[in-house]
Amino acid sequence: MGRGKIAIRRIDNSTSRQVTFSKRRNGLLKKARELSILCDAEVGLIVFSSTGKLYDYASTSMKSVIERYNKLKEEHHQLMNPASEVKFWQTEAASLRQQLQYLQECHRQMMGEGLSGLGIKELQNLENQLEMSLKGVRMKKDQILSDEIKELHQKGNLIHQENIELYKKMEIIQKENAELQKKVYEARSTNEENAASNPSCTIRNGYDLHAPISLQLSQPRPQHSEPPGKAMKLGLQLH
Repeated sequence: MGRGKIAIRRIDNSTSRQVTFSKRRNGLLKKARELSILCDAEVGLIVFSSTGKLYDYASTSMKSVIERYNKLKEEHHQLMNPASEVKFWQTEAASLRQQLQYLQECHRQMMGEGLSGLGIKELQNLENQLEMSLKGVRMKKDQILSDEIKELHQKGNLIHQENIELYKKMEIIQKENAELQKKVYEARSTNEENAASNPSCTIRNGYDLHAPISLQLSQPRPQHSEPPGKAMKLGLQLH
């Protein structure tokens, strides 16, 4: 059977109240510790028992947690006041101007300008920063070049494979052409052999059947020399 729901109200029995406080206090401290570890949160917990005994837990230190709480509480209170809000934003603007000035000075020093007020130690630190920056730039450049070379190798391998496939296709086409030429040559040879085995036929009267025949119209004779009643004849002569 499941546990019954406990009513949230003050426990009248002092012994039961003390036992419940001890159990729930330990559970609360355990949950606060787990929350700080799992969620990387800064946790501060303060518990006073009914007898006035103190129980606390802090993920860093209770003093830093309380100071941070008081600071944020004061800032929140100032933001609620219009005059304090103006003062807050003025302070923020001044802080940002200082940060901008510092960054501009660092940039000039990185470019080799404004070095007159620096000592040996500061110049050495600047040199170390430049060397680290240069090292990072070179590493990034080498990585990009390496990636580009790798990509070019992959493209070269792909082109090589395509060339191999094209060469195989060309060989197949050449073989097909050679076979086709061979068939054409064999067919031509067969036709020539058939023509040699069947000579041309001639007519018994001496005329070749394959000899060309030319037709020519003869000139009509004059009508006065022809006998009456005889029709004009069209003569065909074979040459």
